[in-house]
Amino acid sequence: MTEPQAPRLPALDLLPHLRKARDLADRRYADPLNLDELAAAAGVSKYHFLRAFTAVYGRTPALYLAERRIERAQDLLRATNLTVTEVCMLVGYTSLGSFSTKFRQLVGVAPSEYQAKFADGAPRIPGCYVFMHGLSDRTRE
Repeated sequence: MTEPQAPRLPALDLLPHLRKARDLADRRYADPLNLDELAAAAGVSKYHFLRAFTAVYGRTPALYLAERRIERAQDLLRATNLTVTEVCMLVGYTSLGSFSTKFRQLVGVAPSEYQAKFADGAPRIPGCYVFMHGLSDRTRE
């Protein structure tokens, strides 16, 4: 019986292209990105991109994007007075149920529980400010 082979790492010349796709996911996490768009950013077919991205980063592009969205949601839940539904929409989810399920899966608690943990009475950034100006320290393109 043969042992299962470990996934082969992609050629080194593909790594900068995979980083471009990862950077796109980091910048546009709230947009409805799909595998085709990410693969196009890397300049390869979506199936090759999926295999190569997973081999290099240890997670699928979909999971990577979900992790970025949930990390951003954690920031918003800690620092603002936005509702869980508002945060859900701001980070790119269209379903509160999907958002809550993924949040609990990655963080270990429901978004409302997470937010309550940080509600210590300190002044928080008003939601209207976040909607108008954002909470990012990145410069806009």
